[in-house]
Formats: sequence, structure tokens, C-alpha cells
Amino acid sequence: MKTKRVSSYSKYGYIFSIPFVLAFLIFQLYPIFFTIVIGFTDLRGVTTTTFSFLENPFQNFIDIMNSPTFITALKNTFKIWLMNFIPQIVLALALAAWFTNSMLNLKGVGFFKVVFYMPNIITAASIAILFSALFGHPIGPVNDLLMRLGVNDSSVDFLANGLTAQISVAFIQFWMWYGVTMIILIAGIMGISPSIFEAAAIDGATPFQTFIFVTLPSLRTILLYTLVTSFVGGMQMFDIPRLFVVRSGPDNATLTTSVFIFNQAFSGSYMFNRAAAASMIMFVIISVFCGILFYLLRDKEAERIKKERKMREKARRTGV
Repeated sequence: MKTKRVSSYSKYGYIFSIPFVLAFLIFQLYPIFFTIVIGFTDLRGVTTTTFSFLENPFQNFIDIMNSPTFITALKNTFKIWLMNFIPQIVLALALAAWFTNSMLNLKGVGFFKVVFYMPNIITAASIAILFSALFGHPIGPVNDLLMRLGVNDSSVDFLANGLTAQISVAFIQFWMWYGVTMIILIAGIMGISPSIFEAAAIDGATPFQTFIFVTLPSLRTILLYTLVTSFVGGMQMFDIPRLFVVRSGPDNATLTTSVFIFNQAFSGSYMFNRAAAASMIMFVIISVFCGILFYLLRDKEAERIKKERKMREKARRTGV
């Protein structure tokens, strides 16, 4: 009777999910399939509705891979992501370890969590305007501070040099996302059994040894999640490189793959076919890289136990 009553109510769950399913099919799934299709066509132009498949279906992909601009954008994207992710994960780990250390008995932890997370909820346009003012040339707070400290004798145009422009974009990305990474790592540390830390303390482990040999190995899954999501987000970097740096800086120093795809689709000749091909190339690159990460950071001990269990099950069935 109870099972029958639960089954009668379950239909409402399907009814409530209909709006999401319809929105997903119309606004996400259909554009994805349409993007895949037009990557093999000659579709160009905003008002064009007709297109035909190319004689060589992979011609758009060949053109993109042979494009020096795309190769530059791909290199810039990887470089800027690494420049912001490495300090981001280091600072986030340090803050997470600090905030979860019960021995310190810190006050106002909740307040600092909110403050560190806050940059992520500010719109990208607002952040671009803010940092444009901060890094202003010839007058700006950063330049004024550097001159007062004696680091520079004159004002520096941070966006006039390729390397400084990349560092500026990487710093903004780092500032926006380290708070999110910190919150995720704090949640991961709080999910570790306290008995493990107690055993380490009884064995005489120092806080640093506990962090290296207990906390980090226990955060393997969380670190993998953080690395993968950060990489996917980094490969889709668009807002800050597009809004903060005019025309991608000198020699396309801050041109990312997402900006490249946007330029292909909505600038000049409106080459939707090449933009779609570039999108699919990036999808393959991200998928392959994430697959490698999952393989390298897999739990080898759990995999070994799983294999042994399968072998025992197989032996039991065959009677060997």
C-alpha cells in the first residue's frame, strides 16, 4: 500500500521537471547539435538561413588548425590559465588549512569566507571597469603605489606590453576565483574524518606533516574536481580578456580561444562555420585533457581493490 502511494506521487516529479527538460532541449541541446552540423558546412552571415555541406567535410577544421591566430589563442589560453591557477590553488589550500585548523580557534571565519568569495559574484563588466581604473595609465592607483614605493620611476602602461597584459588578466582571473576554490577545499577538509587527524597528532606529526601526508591525500577527489572545473573554465575564458583588454592587446597577447571563436562568428565576415569548427576542436582538447587528468589522479588503491574483487568473483563463478 505504501509503495503504491509513493508511485502515485512520483508522477508529479516528472511533471515539475518538464519546464527544465523543454528549456534544455530548445536552448541547449538543439544549439549543440546545430553547432556540430554547421561545422561541416559553408554557413556564413547573420541573415543566411541556407547552407550546404562542403566537399571536404573537415575543411573548416583544417583551416582552423592551420590558422596561426588560433594557435596563438590556444597558447595564450593555456598560459593565462596556468598563471592564474597555480597561485590560486596554492593560496586556496593555505587559506583552507588555516580556516579549518581547530587549534588556532580563529574568530570571524564566516566573515572572511564571505569576503574572499565576494569577487566571484561581481559581474565581469564591473570587474573590467574596476581594474581598468586600477591599472590606468598614466594615472592609476597601481602606478601611483609603485612609484611611491620606488619600484618604478615612471608610469607603466600594463596593457601595452604582451607579458604584463597577460599577467594582468591572469591576476584578475585569480582574484575572481580563488575564493570559490577555497570554499570547495574547506568543504573537502571538513569531510575528512577527525579520527585521522587525531591519529596523526598522537603519532607526533607536526601541522605541516599532517597537511602534506594526511590532508592532501584525502583531498585527491576534491583536488581533481577543482583542477578539472578550473581547466574547463580557463579554456572558456572570455569576459575579462574581451572587456578588460582592447583588441586583445599587443600581438594578440590576451587573445583566448573563446574570444577567437567570438571574433570568427560575430566580427567581419560572420564565419559561423569556422566558429563552430573551432568550438568542436576545443571540446575535443578539453575532453582529452580531462580524461588524462582523471587517469593520472585516479585512486590506484581503490582500483586495485576493485580488480581483486572482480578476480575473486570470477574465480568463484568458474570454480578455479
